[in-house]
Amino acid sequence: MKKLNIILSVLILLTVIAAVTSELEMKYAVFALIGFAIIKFIGVTFFFMDLRKAHTFWKVAILIFLLIFTTSILLIG
Repeated sequence: MKKLNIILSVLILLTVIAAVTSELEMKYAVFALIGFAIIKFIGVTFFFMDLRKAHTFWKVAILIFLLIFTTSILLIG
């Protein structure tokens, strides 16, 4: 239970940092925001959806999806 509380605190902190970063006029803010989103996505899927206990196929499938999705967002933007 303590581990989930730490993960939840990190996710909330990353959300606040992302909100502050989105208001700044930084040149590379988009990359920082996508990085925060990737970390949050992994945190939610592996810890709160218990994907870490799932079959290796599902872990790899989620990470491949994340890679394809992130790459397509960066190429479009």
